[in-house]
Amino acid sequence: MIDTIETIGKDSVIQHGKHNDRVYLMKLAPLDVHLVIAELMTLALNNGYSKIFCKVPKNLAPLFFANGYLMEAQIPRFYNDELDVFFVSKFLNSDRLLNIENDQLLILSDLLSIEKDQTNKTIPEPPQFEIRLLNKSNIEQITSIYRKVFKSYPFPIFNADYILKTMKEDVQYYGIEKAGKLIALSSAEIDFKTRNAEMTDFATHPNHSGNNLSSLLLQEMEIQMKKQNINTLYTIARLNSVAMNKTFLKNNYHYSGTLIKNTNIAGNIESMNIYYKHL
Repeated sequence: MIDTIETIGKDSVIQHGKHNDRVYLMKLAPLDVHLVIAELMTLALNNGYSKIFCKVPKNLAPLFFANGYLMEAQIPRFYNDELDVFFVSKFLNSDRLLNIENDQLLILSDLLSIEKDQTNKTIPEPPQFEIRLLNKSNIEQITSIYRKVFKSYPFPIFNADYILKTMKEDVQYYGIEKAGKLIALSSAEIDFKTRNAEMTDFATHPNHSGNNLSSLLLQEMEIQMKKQNINTLYTIARLNSVAMNKTFLKNNYHYSGTLIKNTNIAGNIESMNIYYKHL
């Protein structure tokens, strides 16, 4: 089951479908705001979705609050190192707010209490590894690793055509190879116009877990983003993945909120944490 990505209004982009049981406003064109708010609600009601999740500029957030949205997270200086972004949601079914992962939230609280001087220093790249930008010749290996790691995912990363399409749309995939074979990868979804990038799609082949490969990838992507004049980096990380939360915290990312029951990943709809870093 794959959710649909489409454009509404002049240039606003949404994802919606039963897989994530939500409407996700991925990009808002400011002139579309009133139309978009109405369309999101109509779409959700007509399809019985239980959540509407939106990424909106700070100055337009009050219009969403007036329509029953709650703020779940925010990132300062997100757009062009100036304007904040708010992550706001509207819950259309009370069940979406029930059975929250309380044990994991307690673990997160403990992680956030770690002193900064306990964070990791730069991890040296082992000589047997090569980290590099991937291209279309690597797509078969990319989808193979994603299929091994995830039971489900909010976007169709198991599909070769989707990976190729995203490569053409400013998504850069980075990988770690050992003896010429891809063993871990991640991606940077770049918005060059507003100079931010999402650090996402981290996956390590099960045979190579426990080697800090996600941190190595993250450090390399940060270097490459800085070279491309990207100012703000962020991620939407699984609350249930202690390892990924540690990876971002140890690399000096700031926690800024939790998205409740937001994303279908690893076979279930899970809560997600927002982290960000300014370069």
